[in-house]
Amino acid sequence: MLSKECKGKIIKEFAKSEKDSGSCEVQVAVLSNRINQIAEHLKSFPKDNSSRFGLVKLVGKRRTFYNYLKKNDKGCYLGLVKKLKEKGYI
Repeated sequence: MLSKECKGKIIKEFAKSEKDSGSCEVQVAVLSNRINQIAEHLKSFPKDNSSRFGLVKLVGKRRTFYNYLKKNDKGCYLGLVKKLKEKGYI
């Protein structure tokens, strides 16, 4: 699980305004961080199928947010992907 401090840091980096904690950009960043954590866990425990199932669900949820951003705000989508790559979340 993400610690409260780590999640707060991610929200602060990707938020559009001071009180923004639920925009697509923030949710994608939080999901990407969680996906990376589960992927690292699965490297150590490859037979943990329940975590693998959770990982697949999170990837699908992140894909839904990506598709929404790509459809509605192409510039925001491209900027988000670039920023996520710079920060090492992707």
